[in-house]
Amino acid sequence: MSTQSVANATGSGVDPGRRRFLTLATSGVGAVGVGFVAWPFLASLKPSERAKALGAPVTQDISLLEPGQKLNVAWRGKPVWIVKRTPEMIASLAQVKGELADPENEQPQQPDYIKGDARAIKPEILVMIGSCTHLGCSPTFRPDHPAPEIAANWQGGFYCPCHGSKFDLSGRVYKNVPAPINLKVPPYRFANDTTIVIGEDPVAA
Repeated sequence: MSTQSVANATGSGVDPGRRRFLTLATSGVGAVGVGFVAWPFLASLKPSERAKALGAPVTQDISLLEPGQKLNVAWRGKPVWIVKRTPEMIASLAQVKGELADPENEQPQQPDYIKGDARAIKPEILVMIGSCTHLGCSPTFRPDHPAPEIAANWQGGFYCPCHGSKFDLSGRVYKNVPAPINLKVPPYRFANDTTIVIGEDPVAA
């Protein structure tokens, strides 16, 4: 039998390089196929924009938020304010209590774990829905004081220029203004020291 016949009979005449290429190419196509199948599944695990609008939790990094600054976040189609209060801002909360309509937060405008003047899990971080409780306007952040054009004893807070409603730096409504109740505090929790999850209550210890 000739050398060529022996090679054909044993299959050793197939080019090893070509065989390796075909194997790798087939494996590559398979991997790409798996990727295309897996991608819609993985993407489905992320909340859609519609789900977010309906109330899916929103995670927000606040590591760059400076004292005295306000950050706006969208949740359920509403503006949520995150304010990093200074020690002076926190101290001002007690100075205006006599001018507020609901200083003790008796109206259910906050979760049960939100108590006291600060209306916050951490006194320095205020989280609040930025819609006026009168007609849903978005009040202006006015941390400056004094501001006699807003109130004689204005210590900073939120002012609605549409109809004149006023709120302190915890979102508590002043007396004798159109807004009937305090601004609402949404459910939220701290995932860590610099990350807030809006739309979820804290995990019970």
